[in-house]
Amino acid sequence: MIYLELLIGFLEVGLFSFGGGYASIPLIRDVILRYGWMDEEMLTYMVAVSESTPGPIMVNLATYVGSTRAGLVGAFIATTAVVTPAFIIVILLTALFTKAAGNPYFKAILGGLIPCIIGIITATGIYTIVAQCFAIDDGMRPDIKMIGLSAVLALIYFASRKVKKGGISPITLIIISAVFGVLIGNFHNL
Repeated sequence: MIYLELLIGFLEVGLFSFGGGYASIPLIRDVILRYGWMDEEMLTYMVAVSESTPGPIMVNLATYVGSTRAGLVGAFIATTAVVTPAFIIVILLTALFTKAAGNPYFKAILGGLIPCIIGIITATGIYTIVAQCFAIDDGMRPDIKMIGLSAVLALIYFASRKVKKGGISPITLIIISAVFGVLIGNFHNL
């Protein structure tokens, strides 16, 4: 039964995720929580890990969830289910794109999807910040360390864009975030 759930759940994610990994996080979250594969806190950690490891977020999450729920076979089923729709859609769109590229309706559809995807990514970022900076399960109690860390990282990011064209490398920002996270986490344990 778990194999069928993984197949159906991640086929849904693969079929209805538009705009890349970040835009797909709300759908992944919905599917994972609906099936009870992870709780909210673990999912937030796994999104962070999936962003930090090589590969697409959807594939990393599908592989992790599949392996924790049903071993190697589960990882294979979940990963295959999440990538198959995109694989088929890309092949079909490649064949159709050359014919549709000049069509004004096609351009209008793509133009309408862009603001939608930006909104989804922004909402996901805001939700993640609120979930991490405020203990939602504990009456919205603010976590000063997380708020401070988020503010420092935002300051580093925006200041680097003023100093250097293009700003700081995402990899460098991830490394800085990890170092700050370890320092702040260990400071609490001292």
